[in-house]
Amino acid sequence: MMAALKNEQTFSFGPWTVAAQKCPILNTKERETVEQKIELPLPEMVFANNLLQIGHEAGFGVRFVAMDALKMVNNREDTLKVADAELWKRTRESSEGINNVIKPFDWTYTNQYVGSLYHLPDAQPISVLQTDERIDIEKLKEPEKIHFYEDVCLFEDELADNGIALLNVKLRVMASGFFVLLRFFLRVDGVLARIYDTRIYHQVGTNYMLREITRREGPVTERFPHDALIDPEKMCSYLMIKEKLTERLQFPAASDMKGTELLES
Repeated sequence: MMAALKNEQTFSFGPWTVAAQKCPILNTKERETVEQKIELPLPEMVFANNLLQIGHEAGFGVRFVAMDALKMVNNREDTLKVADAELWKRTRESSEGINNVIKPFDWTYTNQYVGSLYHLPDAQPISVLQTDERIDIEKLKEPEKIHFYEDVCLFEDELADNGIALLNVKLRVMASGFFVLLRFFLRVDGVLARIYDTRIYHQVGTNYMLREITRREGPVTERFPHDALIDPEKMCSYLMIKEKLTERLQFPAASDMKGTELLES
C-alpha cells in the first residue's frame, strides 16, 4: 500500500510501515539556529528534515536522520590536523575558500552513525546484542522483486571543492524481508578516503534484524583510477577494513513474527 502525504510517502507490509520524507535543505535562518544548538558549522547541504523510518506495529523501529549523525561529529577538535590536514592545506593553499574549511572542528564530518533505534512510550525497546551471525550478501544478490525502494540523502559537503563528505541511506523491501544501507563516504583529494557502511537486514519470519557495520579507510594515491574516486563501490577495494562487527537487533518478546506474506514474490 502506497500513500503520498505532502513530501512524505509510506509503504506498509505485514507488521511494518516505512516512512520516507524528502525536504529542501535548511535555509540560512534554520542553519544558524541549528549551528548554535549543536555548536558545529554545518555541511553545505543539510537535509535536516529528511527521514527514512521503518516502524513495527508494536511501537519500535529504526530511523535515519541527519541531525543524529551530525551530533556525533567532533565539534571541538580537527581530528585530521596532525596526520593529514596540514599536508592537505599546504598542497592547496591557493584554493578558493580553503581558509573557511580548516577550522577547529572535524571539517570532514566523520561520524559513526548507525541509525537511531526508537520505541514509543508504551512500547518495549529493541535489544542490541553482539553476534557472529552475518548478513548473507550473496542471497541478497539473487533476483527478487523489489516492492519499495528509496534513497534519502542526509547531508553533503564538497570540502571547498577538494573532496566530498556524503551521508545517505537506501532501503529496499522484498517479499523475503528488507535491506538498508547507510553509507558515509569521505574523500579528501590526495590525502584520505573513508567509507563507513551500516547494513541492516530483516528476514521475514525472524524476530530480529542484523546490523553489520564495516569501516574502511586509506590514503588516496595515484593508484586510484578516476572512476574509483567518484564511485564508493569501486573505491572499497582500495581501502583497508579498520573495523567490522555485527549486532543482533532483537525485537521485544511481545512482538510477533508476522512477515510480508501480503506481498507477492
